[in-house]
Amino acid sequence: MSIGMNILIAEDEEDIRNLLKINLEQEGYLVFATKDGLGALEVLGRETIDLAILDVMMPRLDGFNLLRKIRETSTLPVILLTARGDDMDKILGLGIGADDYLVKPFNIQELLARIGAQLRRNNEYSAQKKKSSSQIAYGNLLLDKDSCCIYKDGIPVELNAKEYRLLEYLMENPARVFTKKQLYWAVWNEEVYYDDNTVMVHISHLRNKIETDPKTPEYIKTIRGIGYKFHKQDGSQI
Repeated sequence: MSIGMNILIAEDEEDIRNLLKINLEQEGYLVFATKDGLGALEVLGRETIDLAILDVMMPRLDGFNLLRKIRETSTLPVILLTARGDDMDKILGLGIGADDYLVKPFNIQELLARIGAQLRRNNEYSAQKKKSSSQIAYGNLLLDKDSCCIYKDGIPVELNAKEYRLLEYLMENPARVFTKKQLYWAVWNEEVYYDDNTVMVHISHLRNKIETDPKTPEYIKTIRGIGYKFHKQDGSQI
């Protein structure tokens, strides 16, 4: 299951780019596809990306130089694709920060397996980092993971289990946009059955409990045509 995972594809060959996009979307990923390195940088500047698939030979900005720019600010998993099986290219790519390397033509199922492995590894690392912090605070809200409680202005807010899990998931991923389906998979943990109305009802209940004015929410924002995101107010993660 690919809950809330955003994948960037930078590939100048349209057929390969479309093949990757179709297969990744079928697996439940949200895909951002671009035909060159500069387009990929634009996506990285505005979206939260969990894994990038980069073609080595691209116009304007090739995969190696794009990878160097990514590594200046990010440790997200990167898989390089190339039409050349030269060991020196592989050594160079891994040396400048690639996490994996695949030579064209490749088996799409093998690529999907490698993507899954990289995401699991990265998620395990992120989970270990999150264990060091038991509280998340934004604005006048504080979420205590140890007690599974949420406080507004220091006063406990009563939430049921699903409401708490939904708010926790949003607060752990501030400013990130999720579709209703992604939130449903994350909180209800059911991939086959999906109820759009269930998410909307729980979002409405949360807004009534944590927002000063539910009609003009400060925290849980609706992104029209896509879903929801948690807007960071003044405050910091404790």
